[in-house]
Amino acid sequence: MSHYDFITVGNYTKDTIVSAAGTRYVDGGGCNYAAHAARLAGLSVAAVTRRAAEDAGVTTPLTAAGIDVFAFDSLSSTLMRLEYPTANVDERILSVAGIADPIGPEHFDGLSAHTILVTASIRGEVSLASVRAMKERSKRIALDVQGFVRTVSPEGRLRYEAWPERDLVLGMTDILKTDAVEAEFLTGSADIREAAQLLAALGPREIVLTHKDGLLVLADGEFHAAGFHPVELRGRSGRGDTCVGSYASRRLDANPAEATRWAAALTSLKLEAEGPIRRSRADVERLLKERY
Repeated sequence: MSHYDFITVGNYTKDTIVSAAGTRYVDGGGCNYAAHAARLAGLSVAAVTRRAAEDAGVTTPLTAAGIDVFAFDSLSSTLMRLEYPTANVDERILSVAGIADPIGPEHFDGLSAHTILVTASIRGEVSLASVRAMKERSKRIALDVQGFVRTVSPEGRLRYEAWPERDLVLGMTDILKTDAVEAEFLTGSADIREAAQLLAALGPREIVLTHKDGLLVLADGEFHAAGFHPVELRGRSGRGDTCVGSYASRRLDANPAEATRWAAALTSLKLEAEGPIRRSRADVERLLKERY
C-alpha cells in the first residue's frame, strides 16, 4: 500500500478558453489544479486521473513538481470549452465535446491517504461506489460539488441537475467545496452564509464556498472569510479547484482560520496566470504577510 498525505482525484480536461483576449488552449482539470496547490503545502501528493493516451504528456508538469501520477487511459479526454462573453469572469458558458471514462474503485487499488480530494468536472466521473472506496482509504474526504451537480445537455452545454445521491455522498464528506451559484442551486438560498449552514446540516463538518471576491469557510459552526487579491486577473479557470486543493491540504497541519488565509493567498497568485499555480511557497507566504 502506497500512503500519501494528500491525493487528488478527477479527470484531466483539455480546455479551450475563449475571451476578449482571444482563444487559448490550457491543460486543465480539477485534479491538476488541486495537486499543484497541495504540493505547495509541503505534502506528499498523488493524483489519480484519466485521459486519452494521446494526452499522456499532460502529466509531465505534475511529476516535475514532485507529484506521483496514476493516470489511466480513456477513449477520450474530457474536452471543455469555456467562453467568457463579458468582462465579468464569473459569467461564463461551459460546453463539452468529449468526456473521459469514469474513475472507478479499482483505480485506487494500493493507494491510501490522510485526505482524498474529489475534483471531478461532470456527474458520472466519480460514482458513489468510488467515493465509498476513497472513504475506506482515507481519514478525511474533501469533495467539490461541481462533479456531482453538473451534467451535459443534448446540445453539449453544462447545466445543473438535481443530485439524487446528495445525502449519501455528503454524509461521507468532511470538507465540501461549492461556489455561490452551486450553493444556491442546492439550498435555494442566495445568502452564502445561510447556504453554507444548510449544506453543513447535511453532514460535512467544513464548507468551503468561493465567490468572485474570495472565499467563505464554515468550520465546526464558525465562519472564516478572506478575499482574493491578484495583481491582475488572467486565470479564472481553475479558481475553485486551486482554492479547495490549497485549503484541504493546509488543513493537515493548520486550523481552519489559517487554512482559509493560506487558500486565499495561494488562489490569488494562481488567478494572475492561466493554468495551475506556478509560484513558490515563499511567494504565498510573502503575500500572506502583505495582505492577510
